[in-house]
Amino acid sequence: MTGESVSSRVFRLLDAFSETKPALTLSELSTLADLPLSTTHRLVAELTDWGGLTRGADGRYRIGLRLLAIGSLSPGSLSLRERAMPFLEDLYEATRQNVQLAVRDDLDAVYLERISARGAVSILTRVGSRMPLHATGVGLILLAHADDDVRERVFAAPLERFTAKTISTTKQLRETLAAARRDGYVVSDRQIEMITQSIAAPIRDASNTVIAALSIVVPIETDAHTLVPAVRAAGHGISRAMGWRPKALRR
Repeated sequence: MTGESVSSRVFRLLDAFSETKPALTLSELSTLADLPLSTTHRLVAELTDWGGLTRGADGRYRIGLRLLAIGSLSPGSLSLRERAMPFLEDLYEATRQNVQLAVRDDLDAVYLERISARGAVSILTRVGSRMPLHATGVGLILLAHADDDVRERVFAAPLERFTAKTISTTKQLRETLAAARRDGYVVSDRQIEMITQSIAAPIRDASNTVIAALSIVVPIETDAHTLVPAVRAAGHGISRAMGWRPKALRR
């Protein structure tokens, strides 16, 4: 690691955390970041003093509030979340199910917001978590409207399977994306868990670019198509709040 910058080492430490490993010991951080224990101890101490990490009573380190606050300032995310919340809350109140907001980061959907009722069906996602684009409702919407090179990269890579219903062939994925662009929504059927399905719709900005997606996740027994109008209306409402106008009103 000779010649490696301090910032690169810090980035490797932060990259050690994940949805499946949100809390790590000093030795685990050292191993995952491939850094000497002494270097890890020094950098972790500095990050903790700054507020980027926090040390729990169990001795494990977690991402601190300082980093979460900075993350909320990423381009467009704060504005998007603030403008989306009234519509997400309305959709939640009308359905009492899981309502989610996500954006694309490379080949993943990253969840910016989630509202869930206590009695809603259990789901795996949470704020800040990631899922591959092909396997979720929001991901399919984001991939359907992504640049061609993004879609080609997904087509060229193995499609991770979570259940027997996860989209697993390029042909099936191409057909699903074409339908999502044509219909303005997508139903993701039991792709992540066999007990859930999601209905997702796009969110556009003033330039008519799809910048995010929202979804509602419901039990598989629910007739998903009865929720399509509500999900699309919420997507249109957020889009209008972001400056989008229907084609007929554009000049």
